[in-house]
Amino acid sequence: MIGWLQGERIQSWEQGGRRGVVIACGGVGYEVQLTSRDQNRQMDGAGCTLWVHQVQRDDGSTLFGFCEQQERDLFRILIGVNGVGPQMALALLDCSQVDELVAAIVDGDLKRLTQAQGVGKRTAERIAVELRDRLGAWTPLQEPSLSLVDRSDVKEVPLGESCLRELQMTLETLGYEDLEIRRAMRAVASGIDVPADDDGDAWLRASLKWLSQSA
Repeated sequence: MIGWLQGERIQSWEQGGRRGVVIACGGVGYEVQLTSRDQNRQMDGAGCTLWVHQVQRDDGSTLFGFCEQQERDLFRILIGVNGVGPQMALALLDCSQVDELVAAIVDGDLKRLTQAQGVGKRTAERIAVELRDRLGAWTPLQEPSLSLVDRSDVKEVPLGESCLRELQMTLETLGYEDLEIRRAMRAVASGIDVPADDDGDAWLRASLKWLSQSA
């Protein structure tokens, strides 16, 4: 079983919506399928290092590569879900960073999960149900829940509790989900022009601007 490769990238390839690289290691060229994000990373130089998962079938062997070990490990967890094959797992990782994908699964963010090619609502629900508890152990990768009572998890959001509650309710009314709202609040709070802590309208405008750009 091949689990890691380091060598020289001699070719990038794309075929039928799939993409990857050919890595020369010890005189052998290994064809490895990647996410589009990881393929772009590997375009920077000739050297190439990848964490690999090998899928062996009767008609041959396929290598799936990842720049980070956490990506490879999450890929292996995803393909353990009934109905989730390697291509679907790769599509999920292509749509989101590892921490974003883990948070979406734990929070049951079906809107986020169904953005991946080939992932329907039922499959997204199955992923969330089967992996929610298991991925709960990936605590460092999750965004903490936004509590309007105990604000210890959103200290970086300099907004009063009443304004915070009103902002969240307004965004929910507009159709945004909890995870999206939390990200918007954190993004606004970490930006250059942070609205005043008592200006709820300014926070709403800034949050909507960030949400429209991230979409």
